[in-house]
Amino acid sequence: MNFRKVTAIFRCDSCEKVERRLQAIGVHGFSVSKVKGYGEYADLYSNDWLVTHARIEIFTEESKVEEIAETIMEAAHVGVEGDGIIAVLPVEKLYRIRTRSEVKPGEV
Repeated sequence: MNFRKVTAIFRCDSCEKVERRLQAIGVHGFSVSKVKGYGEYADLYSNDWLVTHARIEIFTEESKVEEIAETIMEAAHVGVEGDGIIAVLPVEKLYRIRTRSEVKPGEV
């Protein structure tokens, strides 16, 4: 089984809604952090153009990626520049530090 890392960057005010929706579809773990940057939307009134967004990272099985991405897009969509992006990357291996063992299919 192949693992994937889903990284989504979106508006901070959508964060709680995204978190609730992910929990509702059975995502068992994710990390959330605040990030600053700019892309499609930049704060031109700021000296550095940077905008604060939320970033969520999820390690999951390949078969769950589409459902997770659709859930995030549905929850975070506002319909204007700066709504955010989602990236899906392949993961070669996952290790659980507590057990010092490789994560097997079905354990994520």
